[in-house]
Amino acid sequence: MDSLNILEKNLKIKFQNRQLLKEALTHRSYLNEAGERGLCSNERLEFLGDAILSFVISEWIFKEFPHYPEGNLTSLRSNLVKTESLAKIGKSFNLGKFLFLSKGEKEEGGDKNPTLLANAFEAIIGAIFLDHGIETIKNFIKKNFKNLLKTLVSKGEFKDFKSLFQEKAQAKNRITPHYKVIDEKGPDHAKIFTVGVYLGEKLTAKGIGKNKQEAEENAAKNALKKIK
Repeated sequence: MDSLNILEKNLKIKFQNRQLLKEALTHRSYLNEAGERGLCSNERLEFLGDAILSFVISEWIFKEFPHYPEGNLTSLRSNLVKTESLAKIGKSFNLGKFLFLSKGEKEEGGDKNPTLLANAFEAIIGAIFLDHGIETIKNFIKKNFKNLLKTLVSKGEFKDFKSLFQEKAQAKNRITPHYKVIDEKGPDHAKIFTVGVYLGEKLTAKGIGKNKQEAEENAAKNALKKIK
């Protein structure tokens, strides 16, 4: 049994076009070494999967929690689709084992890198949608996110860190935090942002993320740890 067959068993999805699955697993670093004609990285599928995931999660929690205000829904969605959550679900499928990476990327632990796992998982969502359609991907997403959703709601942990830190800062210091981008690294399609959260002119904490919003959340999370 080849590796794609094993992953299909893990996902419980049988692909009609298996090239879509291979593309979803292909990191851009692999392309130069592979030398395969027509082989593409998973970046386009990741773009599609990200949009589909956001839509499906939004519709699902909108219907599931009719009394939640917009702020709670936004926070809940953010916690469900953040890199950490996607990487955790990706690990449940042993996803790192199936990634097509360059030798250098493998040696640097790319198969365990949360960002690469999250990106590949989003790409797989895009691939399933193209191969099977919207109803199949809705069922797939709900099945694989239901436990995380249940945990977040039962523990009330879906409130975003920025809101929590703002509440703490205003109560303790009577200051509203503000955020600044300190550094940007990487190519346009895969930038890594470092953001600082400030109280007045004082840098309280830093956070890193694949977009500004995620970096701000991580900065607020780190700031809350300092307060505690």
